Amino acid sequence: MTAMLTVWGRRNSINVQKVLWTVELCGLAYESIEVGGAFGRTQTPEYLAMNPNKVVPTLQDGGVTLWESNTIVRSLAARYGRDGLWPQDPVARGRAERWMDWQLSTLNTPMRDLFWGHVRTPPEKRNPQALREALDLASTAFGILDAHLAAHAFLGGDAFTMGDIPVGCFAYRWFSLPLERPPLPHLRRWYESLHDKRGYRQHVMVTMT
Repeated sequence: MTAMLTVWGRRNSINVQKVLWTVELCGLAYESIEVGGAFGRTQTPEYLAMNPNKVVPTLQDGGVTLWESNTIVRSLAARYGRDGLWPQDPVARGRAERWMDWQLSTLNTPMRDLFWGHVRTPPEKRNPQALREALDLASTAFGILDAHLAAHAFLGGDAFTMGDIPVGCFAYRWFSLPLERPPLPHLRRWYESLHDKRGYRQHVMVTMT
C-alpha cells in the first residue's frame, strides 16, 4: 500500500464500484465512507463543499478532491498506475479512453434502464416496452464491443488498461441481469478474463440492489 485516500459513496453504486476497483488495482490504502441512497448525507454542507452535484462518488486524495467516476479512474491511473493502467503512448491512451467515453455516451442509458427496470422496480410496475427498447439498445452497443474484442484482448488493445474498468463494471450487470442476451462470445471471453483481476470480485461482482 502506497497512499491513503478516501472514497465517498455507497458500494452498490456502479460509479463507486469503478473507483473502488481502480483503487484496488493501484494497490492503494483507502477509507470507504458510504453516502448516497439509503445512507443519505450527500446534501450535507460537508459533502456539498466537496461535490455540489449531490451525487457519488467523490474522491479525496491528499489535498485534491475529484468527482465524476471516469475522471477519477483516469486520475488514479495516471498518478498511481502508469506501468499498466495508464498507457504512456498518447495513441494507446486514446484507444483506451474512447471506450470510457463510449460507456457514458452509448452504454450508460440502456443499461441504467435495464438495471432500474429489473432490480429496483416491482414486476407489476415494470414497463415491458421500455425494457425491450433498452435491451435492443444495449444489445447493439455490446455487439459493437464484441466485434472489437474479436481482434483485441482488451478494450485498448493487447493489455488491460483503465479503458476496461468502466465497461467492465457494466459487463457484470449485463451478464447477471435476467435478460435474453444475444450470443456475444468475444464479450464473454473478455468479461470472464476480468474475474481474476485484483478487486473485481470484491467490488464489482456483488449483489445488485
